[in-house]
Amino acid sequence: MFYQRWFKQRWILVVIGLAIADTVLSIWIGQQSYRWVPPQASAESILVDDLFCLMTTVGSLIFFGVVGTLVYSMIFQRSPKYDTSDGPPIEGNLKLEVIWTVIPSIVIVGIAFASYQTYDRMEILGDIGPKSLGMATANAAPMTAEVVKTDPIEVRARQWAWEFYYPEQAVSSTELHLPVNQRANLKLTSEDVLHGFFVPAFRIKQDIIPGREIDFEFTPIREGRYRVRDSDYSGTYFAANQSTVVVESAAAYQDWLAMAAAQSPTPAQNRAYREFQRSRENPNSQGWATVEPAAPPVVNYASSDEESYE
Repeated sequence: MFYQRWFKQRWILVVIGLAIADTVLSIWIGQQSYRWVPPQASAESILVDDLFCLMTTVGSLIFFGVVGTLVYSMIFQRSPKYDTSDGPPIEGNLKLEVIWTVIPSIVIVGIAFASYQTYDRMEILGDIGPKSLGMATANAAPMTAEVVKTDPIEVRARQWAWEFYYPEQAVSSTELHLPVNQRANLKLTSEDVLHGFFVPAFRIKQDIIPGREIDFEFTPIREGRYRVRDSDYSGTYFAANQSTVVVESAAAYQDWLAMAAAQSPTPAQNRAYREFQRSRENPNSQGWATVEPAAPPVVNYASSDEESYE
């Protein structure tokens, strides 16, 4: 009797120790997830990375728990060699079924709540975001001071080029310039099909719908040059539909606007258009029909394809 009680207590301690080790390892892996993504270049990226860390931690906890149980069962609970008999007829266990139904349900609801709270705090869609559902809204992305909002910037997507227009200064550019620590105020439009405005370093993405203007906001917090990509498949050359986001100081931003406004509009270089023209010179090299790209945008300022990005 004593031996059975001691064995049971020892087994409980072993399970508790393994659970603690699983938790510590999962928390460590969750912290490592911050290194798997680009540098945090927007206030929103801090919120998204924290949510990703939480999901990675929970996922690791479940993964190691399930795999550890399977490995233990395969090593210590397998049938003897050459044993072909049937296993014992085990009936359902109501307590166990309730536990493995309730716990995953709580985890799923918790992650859904954390995800909603993160999206709510980002406030990237203004009036059409989560707060239109009548739920309480948290603060916008964490900032140390009151955030100033920039003048509206029009983002025009087409097959396959980005064009950024600054109405206040009548400046058009193939580069999106933004002042650091100011709330970017974008108006997203598409001239043809669905496009996706995606900046990995900012952790933001928004589909652009033809015939509709979408208000889109975020706050860059780190100076540098970053890639903006078309995240939706919008045709043959959608992968070439890339541009640059330049985050700079407020003074440098104003200097760039003044410099760009003084330049005469000229056609910009366009990778998709160049590739299409080369395919027309050798029609057999492509082998399928494609949409002819829009003509290169005529802008005051055009970016170089040879710049480096973070």
